[in-house]
Amino acid sequence: MSALPLSRLCRELQITFTDTSLLRSAFTHSSYKNEHRRNGREDNERLEFLGDAVLELCVSHYLYATFAGAPEGELTRLRAATVCEPSLVAIARELRFPLYLRLGKGEELSGGRERASLIADVFEAFVGALFLDQGFVATDSFLAIHLYPRIQADGFSLHRDYKTMLQEHIQKSGLGPLSYDIVAERGPAHDREFVAAVYVAGKVRGKGVGRSKKEAEQNAARDALALD
Repeated sequence: MSALPLSRLCRELQITFTDTSLLRSAFTHSSYKNEHRRNGREDNERLEFLGDAVLELCVSHYLYATFAGAPEGELTRLRAATVCEPSLVAIARELRFPLYLRLGKGEELSGGRERASLIADVFEAFVGALFLDQGFVATDSFLAIHLYPRIQADGFSLHRDYKTMLQEHIQKSGLGPLSYDIVAERGPAHDREFVAAVYVAGKVRGKGVGRSKKEAEQNAARDALALD
């Protein structure tokens, strides 16, 4: 398929590039460059390299300011969960980035437009291009709209990992074996609610409620941590 015009993407994102060659490069795969050497167009690999670093910086800054008092280990886990392939692919697909990607014929026929690693690379390249064209503030503003709100959104799995925090605390304190159990299920099948209990050395340390078993266990771990 033919890539959609990038001017359309700019209208949808309400972003105007001063240097449009950066935007074109961000959406140019190396396979396209190899088939169109005469036009001298750059592919997105260098921009991807830069965008990866910019994402790390922006997300680190956001997490540091948002989760005041959170330990370094937790911030690192949240950043890793945010700047990872699945999350970047989800955002890029919502923004329809694959439709604007320029691919070589072979890459197109082999399904490259739907390849997760390739889509994540395009998102990083776009961030790198935006940073070069408009700087940190504009890039941070773009991420504030399309990435940061997801960090605590249900189903994006970027909440605080209370289970890991509790496990580290229990191991450090030598309090004994840690386990979880779903002690109750409530509500109709379409609106199920689970109650989890967390045990330390065989004794109930906390309880939590959630729409899924994992969420209930996380809330039980948070309850246990609040007792200390």
